[in-house]
Amino acid sequence: MPIAYFEPLGRSWERMKTALFKPFDIHKWFVVGFNAFLAALADAHNGSGGSRASGNMSFREFLDLPNRGWQWLMDHPGWSMLIIFIALAAIVIGIVLLWLTSRGKFMFLDNVVHNRAEIAKPWKEFRAEGRSLFLWRLGFGLIAFVIFAAFAVFFFVTARQLYEGISSHRIPIPYIAGMGLFFLLMLIIIGFTFLFLESFVVPLMYKNRIRTTQGWRLFLPLLGRHPFHFILFGLVMFVLYVLFAAVVIIAGIVTCCIGWLLLVIPYIGTVVTLPIWYTFRAFSIEFLEQFGPEFALFPFTMAQPAVPPTP
Repeated sequence: MPIAYFEPLGRSWERMKTALFKPFDIHKWFVVGFNAFLAALADAHNGSGGSRASGNMSFREFLDLPNRGWQWLMDHPGWSMLIIFIALAAIVIGIVLLWLTSRGKFMFLDNVVHNRAEIAKPWKEFRAEGRSLFLWRLGFGLIAFVIFAAFAVFFFVTARQLYEGISSHRIPIPYIAGMGLFFLLMLIIIGFTFLFLESFVVPLMYKNRIRTTQGWRLFLPLLGRHPFHFILFGLVMFVLYVLFAAVVIIAGIVTCCIGWLLLVIPYIGTVVTLPIWYTFRAFSIEFLEQFGPEFALFPFTMAQPAVPPTP
């Protein structure tokens, strides 16, 4: 079975143009843009600046960072309480955003599949699926956090033992390189898990009105039969995001940073870039439909235009 990548992307682009530009309706942009904004609300990655370490920090000082950090917290109980409060508040806000965006993913998907602009109807209709997706993402996120925390503890403990066990106190470069590759592998696995969840499991949940675990049961056999096709899909998506980021950078430079100011405004930035998010959402659905009619979501196809009946 030949699996294409650029043809589904082209059909997705045509769907976007039909939905957003034929005709152009600003009200539709703001409604569908709100759904897209809600769908990605908890997926934003905001950078935060920390204290800058000295450029002369030794490897021993680096290994000592957890102990020094803990000691600093013990010596400053006021700051410790404030940090704990901020952390708890961030966790609560993060859980609320995760719940909202889980429902929003079905709302945005419904608007794309049926080429419409609705908020209230899909919000109510996909309550059960949104709740299931929220619980699955919350559970998987907690598991991922525990794994990364355990990895960090294991790394600092074993690296310190290796460093102190070497008489010359040389940096164990092979060990660090191996742990770095293992950390990268964990990031790739978790990244592909979230990509497959949003790109394919959520559409299967939407189509069959099933829970998240049932959606994975439908998708995993397909992934087992065509692993390289789906991995290549992930690589294509990565390239598309890189190209999108490059376009954003160029647009910001050309507009003397005005474009960047629009993009950083919550919701407005999503509306401005709605054609991209609309195309990406349609792309995974078009790609999935190639594996059989049981995976089709769109009520009509862009590949074969309707032919009027012969009189």
